[in-house]
Amino acid sequence: MKYAIIAAGEGSRLAHEGVQMPKPLVTIHGETLLQRLIRIFMDNQAEEICVICNGQTESVAQHLEEIMHKGLGGIPVPLKMLVKTTPSSMHSLYELSRFFDDDVFCATTVDTLFREREFAEYIFMLDKAVRNGEADGLMGVTSYIDDEKPLYVNTADDLSVTGFYDEPMPGVRYVSAGIYGLHRRAIDTLKACVARGEMRMRNFQRALLTVGLSLKAFPFSKVIDIDHASDIVKAETFLDRQVDDKQSQTVNSSND
Repeated sequence: MKYAIIAAGEGSRLAHEGVQMPKPLVTIHGETLLQRLIRIFMDNQAEEICVICNGQTESVAQHLEEIMHKGLGGIPVPLKMLVKTTPSSMHSLYELSRFFDDDVFCATTVDTLFREREFAEYIFMLDKAVRNGEADGLMGVTSYIDDEKPLYVNTADDLSVTGFYDEPMPGVRYVSAGIYGLHRRAIDTLKACVARGEMRMRNFQRALLTVGLSLKAFPFSKVIDIDHASDIVKAETFLDRQVDDKQSQTVNSSND
């Protein structure tokens, strides 16, 4: 599986709230956001991990170079790095697409926190759905809404995606979780969006439906984005509960 991390944002809201480090270097439970994603991707059969970072945040590039040379926890990481300032996350994905030579890839934004167990299930379902021709993409969604401008995702009973909306609509249960699993045929649509001057990732997702690609949704129970200083505290609490869940499962298994 090829993975991509979009880490090219400036993190201006965090900076205005007193968080000094760039967003990709924010530490949650002793790991930077970049380290956490890379570790999770490595746990899910990463053949290659491609990261784009902002050309104005030298410390992020240095952090990635250290991982490239030293690995993560002593384990080598198949990491490719691209340093470029882009106008949007869609443009960052476009820049990363040069590395997507496999049939399927998974991309996330750097500040996306999710339950690791759910992500492993998501990757299994993504690989199965796309490689077997059941869908052209599997989009991570969640019913947990804690975003200032969420992208609402409408789904049919079988979780086929039927629309993306900027405003809540009757019967729409989910919002985008910032986790995108796609067949590489979606890159043609991405290139067309850039050529037309589109500026938002959500417009790319809408275009995928417009050209007739089949997208399915995978519901995550909860996904947190790190946009504000208060989100760091939320993320710590969220991951604390994940650890508690793992410990509870271990105890229950030992009592069986």
